[in-house]
Amino acid sequence: MSIRTKLAALAATGVLALGTGVLAASPASASDQTFYGCRSGDACIWGAGAALDTGPTNSYREARTYNLSNQNNYHYVKNNQTGGWKFKLCTGWNGTGTCYTMYQDELWWVNLTPINSVVVTP
Repeated sequence: MSIRTKLAALAATGVLALGTGVLAASPASASDQTFYGCRSGDACIWGAGAALDTGPTNSYREARTYNLSNQNNYHYVKNNQTGGWKFKLCTGWNGTGTCYTMYQDELWWVNLTPINSVVVTP
């Protein structure tokens, strides 16, 4: 095998390893910082159709269930909690019905019309 072939094989292996490493790397945690007005440790909802830079209209910190009112159409929702806490969007009142779980650091653009409650949970 020529030196050129060996170098090409080595370079290809390095690129493949780098690519695998980048794909396998976990994303940086953002929940330890304020996100467009959503404090670290909060789960937040922005106004219907509002841009992120307007800041959230609702924020939730305590582990409990919250019923929603007048939250229709599409909103940004961010789980900026820490410690792996989850934020659930539920179709029924008091955390019942079908619930969709947002994990730490997730940001969704979601239609809240069918959502009637949210749950903050460890």
